[in-house]
Parts: sequence; structure tokens; C-alpha cells
Amino acid sequence: MSDVDEQGRPNPPFEADEIDTALGFLEFQRATMAWRTRGLDAGGMATSVAASTMTLGGMLKHLAFVEECWLGERFAGREQSLPWSSVDWDADPDWDWHSAADDSPEQVVTLWEKSVAESREIVAAALLDGGLDQPMRQPFPDGRAASLRWIVLHLIEEYARHNGHADLIREAIDGQTGE
Repeated sequence: MSDVDEQGRPNPPFEADEIDTALGFLEFQRATMAWRTRGLDAGGMATSVAASTMTLGGMLKHLAFVEECWLGERFAGREQSLPWSSVDWDADPDWDWHSAADDSPEQVVTLWEKSVAESREIVAAALLDGGLDQPMRQPFPDGRAASLRWIVLHLIEEYARHNGHADLIREAIDGQTGE
């Protein structure tokens, strides 16, 4: 079995410790989203199917926000960066989804790639300084704080869910199917 499949996705390891297994699956899910959105123009990124308003551009921008929110803000305790810090979330709680229509595919992909790169750095530093059991620095309003383990697994779930949506939208655009 190759370390990378025909779509360029890294295969999660069959025999590894908890950290490498979880991160292997997260990287596979991230690479699946990159594959489902690769090569699309603005029309492709803005396509929705059926009654849904979800688009691949909106999905990428949402996942960029998810990366920053969970790892940058909640786990690392960083201040929210642009563009997120300039949003009136009360006026539009789904701004990340809606505003992607105003962005070029290159802008959305770059924003997502930047968020993923920053998340990778945060996780790598955290693993050198305490591992998966560390709690997030910005707890929930009730005082509970999820561990880095929980956050990594949540990101896997978030990507897996949206990768299913991405499969449907991409097939509607050009017939390209997932697996």
C-alpha cells in the first residue's frame, strides 16, 4: 500500500500510536476536501444542490473558520484574526458560509490552507509540550474545557461530515465522484 493514494491523499497508518493514527485520519480528511475542491472555478465553488445552500466555497471557508476557532482560539487561546474578527456574527451567524460567494476560489483556498497550516503548527507544538490530554485555554461558558484529543477527533468528524456533502456537490458540477 502506497503512503499516498491516487488522489494525493496520505493514507492513515495501519500500525501507529494514538497520536499518529488520529492525525493520520485528520490529514486524510483534509486532503479529501482539497481533492473535492481542486480545479474548480468560481461557478463550481458557488454551486449548490437540491434545497441546500451549501457550496464548496462556503464549505472551505467554514472549515477555515473551524480550524481557527477550535485550535487557534479555543485550544491555543489566541485572539480571533481577520477576517473572522471583523464579522458581526450576531447579524449573520453563517457568515463563513455566505461570504464565500464574494471571494475568488483562490482566496478561499488560500484562507483554508493558511488555517490548516496554523493548526498543524499549534498541534505540533502542543504535542511537544504535553500531548493530547491538554485542555483548551478558552473553556466553554460553563467552565468545561475539551482536551486536544477531543478537538482533533471533532475536526475529523467535521471534515468527514462535510466531505460527504462535497462528494454530492462535486458530482453535480462535473460528474466526478468520490469513493
